[in-house]
Amino acid sequence: MNKQAELFASDNNDIEIQKIKAAIKQNKDKRMHVKYLVIINHLHGLQNVEIAMNFGLCAHTVGTYIRKYKEDGLQSLIPIPKPGAPRLLTKEQEQQLVEIVTTKTPDEVGFSFRKNWNAILIKDWVKNNYGVEYSHSGMIYVLYRLNLSFTRPTYTLAKADPQKQEEFKQKFELLKKPS
Repeated sequence: MNKQAELFASDNNDIEIQKIKAAIKQNKDKRMHVKYLVIINHLHGLQNVEIAMNFGLCAHTVGTYIRKYKEDGLQSLIPIPKPGAPRLLTKEQEQQLVEIVTTKTPDEVGFSFRKNWNAILIKDWVKNNYGVEYSHSGMIYVLYRLNLSFTRPTYTLAKADPQKQEEFKQKFELLKKPS
């Protein structure tokens, strides 16, 4: 390479390094930080094996980062979001689950002597009705995703007589007082 080409490449590398340093300042992801540093080291002339040893990476991984950078620039280093596993219940089944849990008690749908829903009962109901088996934490995640919160219920007696309750409170206070 002649001197003029070397100066141009050096200036070009300096500009690229400044761009990468600006990206590092805006970055909050540790993996992206490492990718940016790999590219900076490459632009400074280090070999892939040296870069790999410096960052505890595989030389193949370093080569992949550099290849992606050369093909499409810094944007190609940003990971593509992964969609995750497909849902086990359909939207209709999830809507029916929400309807059942919010409007019926467990004993109304076949869990005798149970008045309150919990994740274990819901998990069993889903398995019985849809044939889909969830882990306990998996069911809690589904309930969270469906905006279902769970707390212990508190009861008020609808048929309670307020006058009798007041009489009981007075008698109870007299029993509590030392004679």
